[in-house]
Amino acid sequence: MTIDTSEGKFEGNIEQYLLESGYESLCFDKPSLASLRSSGIDKKMLWRFLEATQEKELNHLRRKYSIINADDKILERILNEVDRKGLLDVFRHGVRDRGVHLKLIYNKPETELNRTLVENYEKNIFAVSRQVYYTHESKNSLDMVLFVNGFPLIVMELKNQLTNQSVFDGMKQFRETRSPKELMFQFNKRALVYFAVDTDEVYMTTELKAEHTKFLPFNLGNQGGKGNPTCEDNYRTYYLWENVLQQDSLLDIIFKFIYIKKDDIKDSNGELLYQRKTLIFPRYHQLDVVRRIEEDVRKVSVGQNYLIQHSAGSGKTNSISWLAHRLSKMHTQDNKAIFNSVIVITDRRVLDKQLQDAVYQLEHKAGTVERIDKDSTQLAQAIQSSTRIVITTLQKFPYVLDKLAKLSNKQYAIVIDEAHSSQGGKSSKAMSQVLSNMSLEEAYEQDRLIEENLTDVEEMIVEDIVKSGKQTNVSYFAFTATPKPKTLERFGRKNSEGHFVPFHLYSMRQAIEEGFILDVLQNYTTYKTYYNIISESDEKVLKSEATKKIGRFVSLHPHNISQKVEVIVEHFKERTQHKLNGHAKAMLVTSSRLHAVRYKLAMDEYIKKRSYRNMETLVAFSGKIEDGSEDSYTESKMNGFSENELPNKFHSPDFQVLIVAEKYQTGFDEPLLQTMYVDKPLSGVKAVQTLSRLNRTCPGKSDTFILDFVNETDEIQKAFQPYYETTALESETDPNLLYELKDVIDQSEIVTFDELDKLAKIVMSAELESSAKGQGKLNSVIDKGVERFGRLDNENQDIVRDAMIKYLRTYGFLLQIIDFADIELHKMYLYVNYLIRKLPKKTKDTFTLPDDVALKYYKIKESSSGTIGLEKNGFEYIQGVGNGVSSVVEEEKVNFSDVIDKLNERFGTEFKPEDKLFMDQITSRMNSDEMFVMKARNNSFDNFVLGVEKQSQNILIDKYETNSKFVDKYLTDGEFKEFVLTYMLKDVYEKVHS
Repeated sequence: MTIDTSEGKFEGNIEQYLLESGYESLCFDKPSLASLRSSGIDKKMLWRFLEATQEKELNHLRRKYSIINADDKILERILNEVDRKGLLDVFRHGVRDRGVHLKLIYNKPETELNRTLVENYEKNIFAVSRQVYYTHESKNSLDMVLFVNGFPLIVMELKNQLTNQSVFDGMKQFRETRSPKELMFQFNKRALVYFAVDTDEVYMTTELKAEHTKFLPFNLGNQGGKGNPTCEDNYRTYYLWENVLQQDSLLDIIFKFIYIKKDDIKDSNGELLYQRKTLIFPRYHQLDVVRRIEEDVRKVSVGQNYLIQHSAGSGKTNSISWLAHRLSKMHTQDNKAIFNSVIVITDRRVLDKQLQDAVYQLEHKAGTVERIDKDSTQLAQAIQSSTRIVITTLQKFPYVLDKLAKLSNKQYAIVIDEAHSSQGGKSSKAMSQVLSNMSLEEAYEQDRLIEENLTDVEEMIVEDIVKSGKQTNVSYFAFTATPKPKTLERFGRKNSEGHFVPFHLYSMRQAIEEGFILDVLQNYTTYKTYYNIISESDEKVLKSEATKKIGRFVSLHPHNISQKVEVIVEHFKERTQHKLNGHAKAMLVTSSRLHAVRYKLAMDEYIKKRSYRNMETLVAFSGKIEDGSEDSYTESKMNGFSENELPNKFHSPDFQVLIVAEKYQTGFDEPLLQTMYVDKPLSGVKAVQTLSRLNRTCPGKSDTFILDFVNETDEIQKAFQPYYETTALESETDPNLLYELKDVIDQSEIVTFDELDKLAKIVMSAELESSAKGQGKLNSVIDKGVERFGRLDNENQDIVRDAMIKYLRTYGFLLQIIDFADIELHKMYLYVNYLIRKLPKKTKDTFTLPDDVALKYYKIKESSSGTIGLEKNGFEYIQGVGNGVSSVVEEEKVNFSDVIDKLNERFGTEFKPEDKLFMDQITSRMNSDEMFVMKARNNSFDNFVLGVEKQSQNILIDKYETNSKFVDKYLTDGEFKEFVLTYMLKDVYEKVHS
């Protein structure tokens, strides 16, 4: 006997499973088929459902019509309401006709207390029909349709690879042979979702638009990538009919997931053009994460942590909205709310609006969601009154935790959205204190310090939770695409191997392979900078400090910026501007706010000088910048409008390039962003978050491009690899490290046991909070420790201070994740917590660059171009934060000339003084040659170089005997030749045009 491999058998197997699980088989007779073709429903099934569940209401309505054809009028009213409001709305809220309320479907009740509701729910009619000839043209049939109470809810096209057809043929069939004008396929009138299915994959869409129909994958994922895993004795796509399309699951999706998303489409002036409606059906990973969390909460109750690692493009806004709503509705078996309030921490306005819209559609009740947009009083009232869903910002998060700590008799869910402060950059308070009446060097140094000390949002959240103490009445649900070690340890779950892993995963690799985001590493070009510094100074300096300041000197040098501006603008005009039908945009990521200001000025000047059109720039940075004696610069002043207008302005056709310093590097979604220019060192999570601004998709966007002036490809690969598939924490924080850190503090002899006891008593008593006397006692104890600290030499001060900082962070963090009790450790924690605030600030030798430091040679050149590949390893382990005791190595001072020599060796050429003299002689001869002068005057620089390359080589050959080694290298080393030629001809060109 041979196995039946036909498509019909595949259909039959699916149908058989549905029939065995409670579906009816629907075979159309001629009257039913005629009804389906004219009205798009099975009238017989609808009447059967209504009479079984609402006979009393029907009879009452029939009497009100008091005509023979009352049933026709009732049906007409139902179908008119579906046409007017949409099937989804009518399913949820029913139809009102002459004072009578009819329901077209019953959801499963939360409890069995109301037997009538339970019985009506059990009378829902689910039916499956194969080969449905929905039009009068008998050739057009649908492979499978699932009906609920007479309405064709789900349409499936089924394909079988064993008959040489796949899911892509199913999608093609929907696009080419299913007209959106047919009643069966009109948006939100009959079918709510269309599935293309084969034995391996599932795709779905909620709206047919002929050739413009967009299908989304509806797959489980396979070993970190797209598709579905193999299944023992079953199809890979079994989950669709065995799980998702089961009756209770389908009802759950209809009543608690699907909603209509409304987007306002505006013109470039912000005027509303029209409102676009999209029916949102959950993708598989969204459905799965919400249901798994709900199941786990019911099983283990409150006080647990959940880390959801979902990539960009995963639809986190919808996932958070659905989860918040589900958590707010969860009840125990005795009908008590599990959570008094669900608090969503986010700074995204889009989530605020979308969550409110979704919840209103799911419940049809206003006031369920409250946005905290005023003050802490509003927040306190919302929490104390148990508002179902509260949306607030990261800035108010510590206050939230403080309030919840005082409400231990209530239970809360906190949902944390990773996209915090997406446009805020550094804190405004810190910005207001920076770059005011400072020298250029001081301003840059302050900018660097703020950048280095900027706390990551994830770390801020963890630290806030740590400060609040362990709260068993709070569950945390943290969404992130790039979990850091502390986040994994705080919110992750231990697997069988003892590693911390996410509760749920939708990987970057799967998102890329499924086409939800683009692979930003596909087209990655790096440039290398060559330069030579000169100075007569030879003072003793700290090597690291001098190296940093020389690097900043070069990066802010007008020549460096002007050369990179030329590369950026010309690349944009040649390679980027024409993409996306001329709407493509670019972002330039700079190292500091001062860089951003100078790049903006230089780029605008270059564009104006070249008379380029359709290339306008914007800049984004916080605070105020003063550059030398010039007027101060702010973002709004340079752009000509307020900061909060920038996202919409950049999206409009009026602007093409956005220059940023810290702002807009995380959480900023602009699908038209196609190219990124990077002039800033990037590593780790920061690299992933910054470069991922490019990965959003939109029609016509098939690729991205990155041009990097600073970073090496292997460092970028290293940054992305941990987040490509599953991120796991290899080892947790060792609690015994606290004893090592405590030993370091003890051995410094700045703390005595008596003072530890005394301070602990002061802190633990109410006296500290209620009177100034308690504060005086506290200071009297701490001041003795401060005096003893001041007697240590600089090296030991650094060691002890470092140990104290790590002790505070480690102790507070460990209290959140493990249970241990050691009174002496806690006393030390209390003491150090106050002592460290009064210790003198760490001092550093200050070094200012000598006035004669100059940039003598400079060149940038493309060094690599291509794809940065990532490995498919499954789990990627990251190391926890080191908490061990570190020693401070005193850095020896070196001669400033040695630092310059090392940098020139690394970034420069092999020129010697005699080489410089030789080039100056050649350049002088060129400057006096009328042919060189004429061609320089009448051509662009690039054309000038091409026009005199041969003559330049002839001049060098004529001088062969003067410096034969130099000329030999020029003739044999292409890179050396290009640099020398550019250097000499640039001098000629600039002198002619000056």
